[in-house]
Amino acid sequence: MPQHKQPWPYPEVVAHRGGGTLAPENTIAGFREGVRYGYRAAECDVKLSADNVCFLLHDDTVDRTSNGKAPAAGMSMAQLSQLDAGRWKGAAFAGEALPTLSNVAGYCLAQNMLLNIEIKPCPGRFEETGRLVALEAARLWAGAAVPPLLSSFEIDALRAAKAAAPALPRAFLCEDIPGNWRDILAELDCVALHCDHHALTAELAREVKQAGYQLLCYTVNDPADARRLLAWGVDSLCTDRLDLLPARR
Repeated sequence: MPQHKQPWPYPEVVAHRGGGTLAPENTIAGFREGVRYGYRAAECDVKLSADNVCFLLHDDTVDRTSNGKAPAAGMSMAQLSQLDAGRWKGAAFAGEALPTLSNVAGYCLAQNMLLNIEIKPCPGRFEETGRLVALEAARLWAGAAVPPLLSSFEIDALRAAKAAAPALPRAFLCEDIPGNWRDILAELDCVALHCDHHALTAELAREVKQAGYQLLCYTVNDPADARRLLAWGVDSLCTDRLDLLPARR
């Protein structure tokens, strides 16, 4: 059975980067916030340290979300683990660490929280990151009832993830939906298309659904937008505003 014909196990709302804007992004504190608001699924960004450890960070540098100043690709996990990734968000989060994917897997599995892993390679490490993140995700979630969903803007990363761990579900992530989206999803054997909600129309949503794929939109923070997109048949919404979009099924 093609992957995109399998049931979609994810709820209608997904916490962006763990806890949206309510906690430091891509940290365990963020995931705790998601759990506190009753969310059953979260999204996070995963890249590789200099010594090939899968860890959570959105940017190519650690500058914005920690007390460090350096390209992430040049830092070992030992160096990254010494950074304070919480104080920038407030004194209550001081000392929060940059977690590894292993840290996050342990937390999510213990809390029965589903996860969308965005493969977020540093420059020049697309295939390597896709391969190693997929292998680590497959190892960490071995035997889990619902495996993590791998997504990426980088087609080369998704190709490598497919080759390394073909059983893990995949989604193509984009801002504007390209005209050849059907070809991309078919080549990568994706279950879903993830897009910027501003780029979606009712007609495009209908085409994606009729083609047999699931549809996730980011980053949806307005309840009126959420209602409109769900009415169009969008399956899941990724949000920063856990306080405005209540957890759903």
